[in-house]
Amino acid sequence: MDSPAVRAPDFPDTLEWIHTGGRRMTLADFRGRILLLDFWTYG
Repeated sequence: MDSPAVRAPDFPDTLEWIHTGGRRMTLADFRGRILLLDFWTYG
């Protein structure tokens, strides 16, 4: 039995990126790579 393909939603436009030199990233930038997301908050 095959499971349906599940696609992750792209990152929201309002997301603040750090340590990217101001570049906004998309999931397509990471296609074919292993991606580790570390969710944390600062304030």
